[in-house]
Amino acid sequence: MDWMEKVFKDNTSYKIIDSSVGRVLKADSKASASGLFREIEIDLTKTPCLNWSWKVDGILEGLDETTKNGDDYPARVYVVFSGGLFFWKTRALNYVWSNARPKGSAWPNAYTDRSVIIAADSGSGNVGQWVHHSRNIRDDYKRLVGEDITTVDAVAIMTDTDGSERVASAYYGDVRFTSSCG
Repeated sequence: MDWMEKVFKDNTSYKIIDSSVGRVLKADSKASASGLFREIEIDLTKTPCLNWSWKVDGILEGLDETTKNGDDYPARVYVVFSGGLFFWKTRALNYVWSNARPKGSAWPNAYTDRSVIIAADSGSGNVGQWVHHSRNIRDDYKRLVGEDITTVDAVAIMTDTDGSERVASAYYGDVRFTSSCG
């Protein structure tokens, strides 16, 4: 199954480009909010580690990321856990390149208490550089939500600037699950 787009406010431009590290996905947001998602069942008892790489051209300075108007990020990777028939039980972990929150910190999404935001990167220190991540999703979920989870139901990426009405660009490398982190 291919990646599909979900539009919240106007379209963020997503396109595959050739870069110094190979083929990557480039995202350009201009006061827009749309993401690409892929429904995929991942067994976290076998492959609990999400690996990805990203690069941003800049951060969105001066935003309060705990508010709806400040809930914009140059780069996001969502991990979605379905509630099955009970859509109101759907939860998400949302790894972001934070504008100012400390790296490693977590806070509730400004729009829903069903999603936790985690600052995988923060600030301008690595702007313009590829950064690689490997996170144990099952462990993060236990630590942040307080429950055990064994299945991921979807993954999404998103570059959005709809609340702040600014411009942001990001690049995404491979997003994959593995049996060990690192």
